[in-house]
Amino acid sequence: MAIIEVNGLRKVYGGRTVVDGVSFTVDEGEIFGILGPNGAGKTTTVECVEGLRAPDGGTVRVAGLDPVADHDRVTRILGAQLQESELQAKLTVREALELYAAFYPEPADWRPLAERLGLTSRLKTRFAKLSGGQKQRLFIALALIGNPRVVVLDELTTGLDPRARRDTWSLIEEVRDSGVTVLLVTHFMEEAQRLCDRIAVIDGGRIAALDTPSGLIGRSAASTVISFTPSAPLDDAELAALPQAASVDTRGGRVVINGTDDTVNAVITLLARHRVTARQLRVTEATLDDAFLDLTQTTQKTQTSETPDPTVPVRRTAAVSPAGKKA
Repeated sequence: MAIIEVNGLRKVYGGRTVVDGVSFTVDEGEIFGILGPNGAGKTTTVECVEGLRAPDGGTVRVAGLDPVADHDRVTRILGAQLQESELQAKLTVREALELYAAFYPEPADWRPLAERLGLTSRLKTRFAKLSGGQKQRLFIALALIGNPRVVVLDELTTGLDPRARRDTWSLIEEVRDSGVTVLLVTHFMEEAQRLCDRIAVIDGGRIAALDTPSGLIGRSAASTVISFTPSAPLDDAELAALPQAASVDTRGGRVVINGTDDTVNAVITLLARHRVTARQLRVTEATLDDAFLDLTQTTQKTQTSETPDPTVPVRRTAAVSPAGKKA
């Protein structure tokens, strides 16, 4: 059953359409990912879901509620970790948790929440003294402290080291397992492939594809990657002519071909015909990274910034809180 419904969403800044007819639903209890190039409209889309921005067209509903018209009610069931969040530098972890708990009529007990997120030993630590990973954990706690049914996480692991990133992934899986629906905005393909049940790829303000991670990978023009070092040189034209070979790259004597299962068979036949041995032969599935590059057509030159018009107001807090209260 859908808990988030976005239908024909449009948002315009200064005459420029940033989100153009985006539609998707998020089922209760799933991790739904949003991917896209910089400036594609990802953050603007989730800000409309959070009620931080009013759509210029289309509708958004969270548990049947309008995030703008019913903002106070929505903030009682939706928690958010924003792309850019800060707290007062001298505020301790304990003070932040107690403050945000006071925003809600029936908050979660922050003590087990802090324990679950590894913050118990940092309760007396001021915000300015926390590491990047500890700050992210605190913002997750603040997003969850109101016992939300939905939590929105925007660029959750940006700036984290690989170990902290993987620890955070485990936390998000625990959050989902507890029954909370997660709307995750990310540009890390590995993160999306591991965590998300379904993914919407947004490009140029529109939905380019919506499917499971495996479904998106299956759409890739090159679903299989073949790599090997030939015992003798192979003709570039023959390699390029292999059936369903999307690309061929030869560097330092190693050949990397993006293709399909048919391409694998053709490579084996080619090697046998020329009596060439394939050293360190590897055949692997394409990744979400490969599918993403196929699905998104926006280039670095044509991408425009998603930065909103400064004349358009937006409400921003470290975590969405009820009744208009802010930390």
